[in-house]
Amino acid sequence: MKIKVNGVEKHLDVSKKGISLSGTLDLLGYKPNTVVVELNRTIVNSESLANQSIQEGDNIEIVSIVGGG
Repeated sequence: MKIKVNGVEKHLDVSKKGISLSGTLDLLGYKPNTVVVELNRTIVNSESLANQSIQEGDNIEIVSIVGGG
C-alpha cells in the first residue's frame, strides 16, 4: 500500500484487510501518545486512532509533541 507521510511517499507491506491508523504509527516508529495526527486534512483524536483505517493513497501528517520550558 502506498501512502504519503509528511509529504514523503511510503510503501507499507500490509495484509489485504488493511491496517488501522494506530498500526501505521507503530510501523513507522511513532508512539501514538506523543503525536498529533492529521489524516487527509482532518485531525484524528487519539481515541479514534485504532478505529480509523488507512487506505491506498491516504495522506498522513504527523507532528511530534515535544515538552520543554
